[in-house]
Amino acid sequence: MLPSSLLQAACLSQVVGVLAAGLLCALVLCVARLLARHAWFTHRLSCFSTPPTHSWLLGHLGQMKNTEEGLQEVDALVETYRHSCSWFLGPFYHMVRVFHPDFTKPLLMASASITVKDELFYGFLRPWLGQSLLLSNGEEWSRRRRLLTPAFHFDVLKNYTTVFNTSTNTLHAKWRRLLAEGSNNMEMFHHVSLMTLDSLLKCAFSYNSNCQEDDREPVQGAEQGSSCEYVSAIEELGELIIERRQRILHHCDWIYWRSEQGQRFRKAADIVHGFTRGIVQQRRAIINHRRETETEDEHATTAHRKKDFIDIVLMAEDDAGVGLTDAEIQAEADTFMFAGHDTTSSAICWTLYNLACHAHYQDRCRQEVTELLSGRQEQEIQWDDLSSLPFTTMCIRESLRLHSPISAVTRQYSQDMNLPGDRTIPHGTIVLVSIYGTHHNPIIWTNPKEFDPLRFDPANSRGRNPHAFIPFSTGPRNCIGQKFAIAELRVVVALTLLRFRLTPGVNPADPGAGGAASGGGGGAARRLPQVVLRAEGGLWLHLDSLTATGQDYGPHEE
Repeated sequence: MLPSSLLQAACLSQVVGVLAAGLLCALVLCVARLLARHAWFTHRLSCFSTPPTHSWLLGHLGQMKNTEEGLQEVDALVETYRHSCSWFLGPFYHMVRVFHPDFTKPLLMASASITVKDELFYGFLRPWLGQSLLLSNGEEWSRRRRLLTPAFHFDVLKNYTTVFNTSTNTLHAKWRRLLAEGSNNMEMFHHVSLMTLDSLLKCAFSYNSNCQEDDREPVQGAEQGSSCEYVSAIEELGELIIERRQRILHHCDWIYWRSEQGQRFRKAADIVHGFTRGIVQQRRAIINHRRETETEDEHATTAHRKKDFIDIVLMAEDDAGVGLTDAEIQAEADTFMFAGHDTTSSAICWTLYNLACHAHYQDRCRQEVTELLSGRQEQEIQWDDLSSLPFTTMCIRESLRLHSPISAVTRQYSQDMNLPGDRTIPHGTIVLVSIYGTHHNPIIWTNPKEFDPLRFDPANSRGRNPHAFIPFSTGPRNCIGQKFAIAELRVVVALTLLRFRLTPGVNPADPGAGGAASGGGGGAARRLPQVVLRAEGGLWLHLDSLTATGQDYGPHEE
């Protein structure tokens, strides 16, 4: 007889062999299923033109670049395929890229009940932004939208113009001090991001952070991190999300959260969450204290007090009397903090850059603002003034076309979607609606790489497809805060041009990369499409003050 130890070893060997065979069979089945799925999508999407691939299996894996060259490749793609094309990221992801308004319209205007935010482009945002309005679907999205819409009503937005003026004044006072010290070459994203963060904290949370005046100052009440750390953490999160999308192995959570990049993501997310959590908790404590201590007369006064974003969110209830949970409020606060300051900052920076590169348009805007404010004691843009800046608004729109803060939005659908030319997108396909491609499509826009605000003159806009210009997306899932962003853009751009003359600056780290023309190339700023559109090495402008140094337009005590 064999010793018991040998019998045990033999049994163990048999068990291991069975397990290995089982795992091998499971792996073979998974691969077979993956390849069958790939073949099915390849067949169903054959009605779309397909750009050259590495191979049938690898598809276009590694061909999407988040660089200046990547955007130029999108230009070539649009010129070649005109309206749409299929795109395969290996056998894993199957996409249709669309960049013509006749194709974007039926997709973006589809009912929210059949529209789903895909996991490839939006799923990686969830550890940062939670299950917020941006990332939720179906009935959950509908409920969130209903609860949050009152926070963006015109009556609420009107009150924010004063804040926009105040935060812009603070920015300009800082610029004036830097000019007095001899620093007239400035990187826009750093300064403007802190300004839009300052505005957002005041508008949404009634919170005065003083982040512009001392960006090293910690935020009182926040769990950790300063406002400058917050802005840096947002930028790092954007970089890490783009990097993760490009590494297929990092699409697996188990692998990603054990990687160096995953650890960096957690650290940056902790800074962002601690910053917003502290501000929300502080605001909640103020509201609760007010409820507990105020008299009946004071309660009546409070009921008529102008409410900000967080007031409305904290007190919002659906038809069943159920409000948002703490996790839901945190998610919406994180989303609004990001979308409300980072995308707006990008739009402002690129608008100032485009006007710096086109002095004649800059002068015309300045003349318009000067005439509007002529005879007024204070240089302040009021709510009713926003409609009296037609040419400045045309320049803002053209900059949003040429340098959209968001390059694309993606969707999936729970049913097949029909497009022109008897083309059908099967359900489950990822649809990438290229905002950049649509805005640069030469079929729609003459000389699309040129900055030409007159495109948006009402006389020149007649007959243009309304879905040709979609910087805030469109349809039921469009940007809920677009009116907030446009109002802030008008105020900041108008006051900046009134007080400063802008010309392209020089990146101190790369003196040869100035900015003489928009659109990239030939010495222009190199675009960097991350979660929002930035510029490689920053966006540098040269500033000259047009305001007498003795005039004070900085913040005042109230």
